[in-house]
Amino acid sequence: MKKKNLKSKDIAKKMVELMLDKKAFDIKVIHVEKLTSLSDIFIVCSSDSAPQSRAITNHLKDELAKINIKPLHIEGYQHLKWVLMDYINIVIHIFDKETRQYYNIERLWADAKIDIIEES
Repeated sequence: MKKKNLKSKDIAKKMVELMLDKKAFDIKVIHVEKLTSLSDIFIVCSSDSAPQSRAITNHLKDELAKINIKPLHIEGYQHLKWVLMDYINIVIHIFDKETRQYYNIERLWADAKIDIIEES
């Protein structure tokens, strides 16, 4: 997959595949392009532990860098409760279970189209 001619939805699909590689769960792709100018897509996932959140974050960062897709900014990596990876058109949120439940991002963006990813 080369960066040339990649669209947000294609990149989002690749990001979801990378999350699944590291056993992320409860993955949702939230299409916010009609609701905000902040981003086109939010991808939200959960992990069972800080080491798993670290593994998901590192895998995304490393594998996407291979196709020249690099985050503008990463927040929360030091605590791993909620890691935010900002790829401008796509923002990834990696939560531990409790933090995900507390913030309930899906509720905040309930007007958006939300794709629920089935783990295989």
